[in-house]
Order: sequence, then C-alpha cells, then structure tokens
Amino acid sequence: MFFKIRTLGFRGIDGFEVCAETDVSGGLPSYNIVGLPDAAVKESRDRVVSALRNSGFKLPARKITVNLSPAEVKKTGSHFDLPIAIGILVSAGLVKLIINAEKFFFLGELSLDGALKPVTALLPMLISLKENSVDAVAIIPFENAPEAEIARVNYLCASSLVEVCSFLKGEIELSKPKLTKPIEEKLEQPDFSEVKGQRTAKRAAEIAAAGAHNLIMIGPPGSGKSMIAKRLFTIMPPMSEKEMLETTKIYSVCGRSSKIVDRRPFREPHHSISDIALIGGGQNPRPGEVSLSHNGILFLDELPEFSRTAIEGLREPLENKKITVTRIKKAVTYPADFLLVAAANPCPCGYYSHPTRPCVCTPVAVQKYRNRISGPVLDRIDLHVEVSPVKYGQWESDSREETSAEILSRVMKARKIQYERNGQGICNSYLSGKKLREICRFPESASKVLESAMDKLGFSARSMDKIAKVARTIADLASEKDINREHVIEAISFRNLDRKIFE
Repeated sequence: MFFKIRTLGFRGIDGFEVCAETDVSGGLPSYNIVGLPDAAVKESRDRVVSALRNSGFKLPARKITVNLSPAEVKKTGSHFDLPIAIGILVSAGLVKLIINAEKFFFLGELSLDGALKPVTALLPMLISLKENSVDAVAIIPFENAPEAEIARVNYLCASSLVEVCSFLKGEIELSKPKLTKPIEEKLEQPDFSEVKGQRTAKRAAEIAAAGAHNLIMIGPPGSGKSMIAKRLFTIMPPMSEKEMLETTKIYSVCGRSSKIVDRRPFREPHHSISDIALIGGGQNPRPGEVSLSHNGILFLDELPEFSRTAIEGLREPLENKKITVTRIKKAVTYPADFLLVAAANPCPCGYYSHPTRPCVCTPVAVQKYRNRISGPVLDRIDLHVEVSPVKYGQWESDSREETSAEILSRVMKARKIQYERNGQGICNSYLSGKKLREICRFPESASKVLESAMDKLGFSARSMDKIAKVARTIADLASEKDINREHVIEAISFRNLDRKIFE
C-alpha cells in the first residue's frame, strides 16, 4: 500500500517542504530509503524499526520503500524519523487514519523505545511553514515547543510515536505545553567606564558602533585592546525583531539555542581555529563563526596568529555580508553581517616601538609577522587604531570616565540620523556606488585634504571610500548635516596603520 505524509527539510538557514512517500509491497523483505538522504537519514532505518517494535507494532516481512521528495535536494537531519515511521505504519495497514493527515507536518527524532526526541534546525523549517502554509499544523516534540513559539506557527506536541498514532486514530487529543519564561541571571555587564585613558581607541569604538565600521587595534600586550573589544557590544543598539529572528535561525541550525537570541552575539574564536570552523563549510555545510556572529561582533584577538587562509577567507563576508559554501552537490549561502573587531601586537614579541621595553625581534621576523595580514584584508577594515600603553597617572587616576550608557546615547542618535537618510537598517558602512557619492559630499577644503592623502599616502580607491564613510559617521555623531574638513582629517587619522605599522 502506498501512502505519503508531509514533513520539512532545511538547506542553509531556509526550510522547504518534503513529502515522505512510503510503499509496503510484496517481494523479498527489505527496507530502502531514497531521495538523497544523508548519513543521519540513512541511519533512521535502524531507529525506526526498533522504535516500531518497542512501541508494540509488528512489521510484516515485506518490501518497504521510502522516498523523500523532492529527490534532487539532499535531506539532512534526524527529524525524518517520525514521518517515516508513521508512513510505514499506515502503508502496512497497522494504523487506520481517522484524522485527515494532509494539513499536518510531522517532525521528530525517535529513540529506540519510540519516544520523541528534540531536533536541531527546527526554527527555519517552521518559519518556512508559517510563510507558505498558513493553515498547516506541525507535530513536534515537547522540547522544541519554544522554537515553535518563536516561529508563531500552529503546532501540537507529542512525547512518543504511540501518542501520535493514537491522535491520528482519533483516540486522544494532542496539546501544547505551558511555557514559562526562564528566569535570567542578572550578570554584571562590562562598562567603558572601567577603561582608563585610551581616548583615541574609545573614540574609534564609538565610531565603529555608530556606523557599523570594522575596527583593528594594534598595540603592545596589556594596553587594553581586548578590554575595549569586549565592551563594544555595550554601546551597540538593541537588536530589532528581524535581527533576532535571523540570528536565532542560525543558532537553531547549529543546535546551539532553542530560545530567541535577543542579545547581539559576541564571538571570540581562538587563533588555532580551522578555516572551516571560522568561515563555515564541511562535508555537510554548517555555519562558521562568521555566521554565528551575524548581527553581532566577531573579535579576532592576535589576528596575525590566525592561519593565512582563514584571514583571507574573511574577504567575502566583509565585502558581501554573506558567505557562500560551494560543494560538488550543492552550494549553501549563510548570512555573515558582523562587525569585525581585531587586535594584534606590532611584532612577535609585542614590544616594537614600546616607549620603555625593547623589542627583541629581528627585522626579518617583524616583517614576516606583519605580512601575515594582507593589504586587501586590511583595506576592508575601516578603522585602524594604534593603542599605546596606559601610563601610571591614567591608571591610578580617579577621574571619571564615560559610561557605556552615555556613549550608547550618542550612537543611537547617529543611527537614527543614518536610518532617516539612508533607509531603515542601512548604516554608513553599507553605502556604495552612486548612493555613497550622493550622501558623502565634501566641501572644497575637505576634497583637497582627500586628494593630498591619496597622492602622498598611497591610499587605494577602497580606502578612500572607507574614509568617506567614516567621515560621514563622524559628522552624524556630531549631528552635522554636512561633512567638513575636520571630519575628513579625523577619518584619515584612522587609516595611519596602512602605511605606518603594516607597510
């Protein structure tokens, strides 16, 4: 007997409908799954057979064929267990449907005793269901209910295969769990008021947050680079509902979160990270750190210590705000709109140009260390800051430093100005082409400064675009309608490392 049941699949961070077709017919006893299943789906054969047996169902010794349609798209995940099991039971005549199953979508992994277990990547699948099938109802495990609430989809929960079968036979009703909002621990937030001195670096951090500009800080160990980077998220605007949903989808695919991500991610991978873990990919492509940082901050401490291929892999996401992973059978695109904050020592020992401690590195070692960051990558970073050691007077001083809240208020005002002028959600760093020329107009005095900088300092055309965007953000922070000469000079001052440190 032939039967088909509806379920869902995912590719990247997008879901799509899958039809699980089952056929139980005469012939030599066998069990085959077709339709480009991955290893997890192929292994469902053993899970499903054990779950059926331990749930009290006796399968006939017949030929069982399962097809996951569309057959040309690879199927990934263990959530196909439940629809396959139900399809086999109906096709074998072991379950007679009273409830019309056409409007239901079944998702869930089966344990060997028939219990339903939670699955990953459920959120993007349920969001696609909400967008394409308004009247559809998802049957999911209880543990996945929080994700269904985020997706705002119609759903019912079950704890076992037996429960789902009883529901389809009209014997019981399925329900939703009563979800309680988890009590969040109030952790003490880091604050910019804790950073002594370093006014130039803190000013750069403010500009970075206001215009979504990438930032690199170079200085000796202990000068405060990491301290500033780890406080930058405290001066970034709160996430919008759209940003929360986008970020949560990525974390759902990775199995890292079943609740809404309502704070901007701050990712800090170690420099020993592999290229695939940073950029994304693998035999079955998964998001990397650049995607887990989407709508947040990616902090790369000791940037020159990362592998050259990993650093060069940042080019595409920095430029296009997404990363495309191409494999023989498919290409997957993940969003990667993050604020890059990098920190580096000026040399291997860290004390090149230090005012008191001598550098022990040879000129060749220093040059080799600097060359680990290529010009094209550095060109894509808007703000370059030299961080000097904090003097004793600054460290010991009781003078009041600005709090994160005070800086955030200026950042929010600058963002409001940008959104009203550029369009909702479009920061100055996103400007390009004709729109950049229209919005970043310079008076004659500022144009002369830019011309001199390009001729004498050797800035590339991309660097000049970065300077224009940063100057526009500086003007927005000052609530100035037009960019003036002082704004351009300050923007140029944040490109000094192009020639001074990594030349």
